[in-house]
Amino acid sequence: MSAGTTRTALVTGASAGIGAEFARLLASEGYSLLLVARRQERLQQLAADLSERYGVRCETFAADLADPKAPASIVDHAKSVGLGIDVLITNAGLSGKTAFGATPWEDLHGEIQVMVTALTELCHRVLPGMRERGWGRIINLSSTAAFAPPGASLLYTGIKSYVLAISQSLDMELKPQDIHVTALCPGFTRSEFHDAMGTRGQADKLPGILWQESAEVVREGWAAVMKGTPVCVPGTVNKLLASTMRPLPLGLQYQLGKRLNPFKQN
Repeated sequence: MSAGTTRTALVTGASAGIGAEFARLLASEGYSLLLVARRQERLQQLAADLSERYGVRCETFAADLADPKAPASIVDHAKSVGLGIDVLITNAGLSGKTAFGATPWEDLHGEIQVMVTALTELCHRVLPGMRERGWGRIINLSSTAAFAPPGASLLYTGIKSYVLAISQSLDMELKPQDIHVTALCPGFTRSEFHDAMGTRGQADKLPGILWQESAEVVREGWAAVMKGTPVCVPGTVNKLLASTMRPLPLGLQYQLGKRLNPFKQN
């Protein structure tokens, strides 16, 4: 940023993990922040710490993105406190724990609302301001799951594939206006995600070489969007895994997905 210029970043899912790390990185670079998550107390603690440490303005807004009204409320709040969104980090996410047919529709709808509809709506709502100012950066959290074979009964793979595709499409459209869009596709990342989803036991059995720290993921993602790279797969191991999955024939991908089905009947 040039002298005298202060830009603002909106980070969803900011109370922990990758979202909190993005908040720390952006604050260290002098960005004002609007932090969004469901847990207001956690947000306020993080905001106070960042304001004290880096001397930046840090606003919070408690919202559940499973609520269809949330995206509009977030952007309206930003306007009401005089913040124009120059950077958007759509990090909020979750994953189902049960097979599709055994999951109540309300839960499935929540996944779609948070990671597809709210993500897309937030991108659309912040664009007018970015266009007006002639600059913008958007990072949408996808996953290496977007490159993997389809997972039986799981929405997660399909949702993250959508995030990957829409981010690339938006980047093609918006880059001429100096608005970069990057799909950040991390693999296994040390955060609270697996605790929240109840999969910590399974995750802890995975080899350490597969894991990254949240701060590593964030640094690579931020460098990618600033360079104008539309897809970022952080970490050497993840890059290798992603590059080997995509070339597989569709039939082989399907069979591999069946073998990896977490809800397979014995």
